[in-house]
Amino acid sequence: MIFLIGFMGSGKTTVAQQLSEKLALPLLEMDEEIERQEGTSIKDIFSRKGEGYFRQKETELLQSIKADSVVSTGGGVVEREDNREALHMGKVIYLQASWETIDSRLSNDTTRPLWKGNEQDKKEKFQGRLALYERAADLVVNVDDKSPEVITDEIIRRLNG
Repeated sequence: MIFLIGFMGSGKTTVAQQLSEKLALPLLEMDEEIERQEGTSIKDIFSRKGEGYFRQKETELLQSIKADSVVSTGGGVVEREDNREALHMGKVIYLQASWETIDSRLSNDTTRPLWKGNEQDKKEKFQGRLALYERAADLVVNVDDKSPEVITDEIIRRLNG
């Protein structure tokens, strides 16, 4: 089991897809699975039921994973201690991106409910999660200025090394 963690925009979904293909493992994109289960978008879940409800769904999904797979987690999955513990049923890989990389990648994104508001609030959320990502990770891979292919190959090399 491989879990990719990192802030929104760090490339978890894209890298998970590539890892899934190269390692011939099933792919689970947690946000997409929650949307499927709830029959609505993450944005709608946040606006109608709140972040707490979404985080609970995230925890339930994480704890239900049994099959060996590549899992792209939501950016806030590390905020709950239960989730950080559950992640350790596999290898936890932190896709580490600088604030500049995240801000550049998400500058025009309107689909992420937590990527709205003022710059300072977003930056505080980013900085507040950094230590959680680092503590949860078995492997840290910096993604700044790297293509998804290079990141994927680095992860495979380091997992096999």
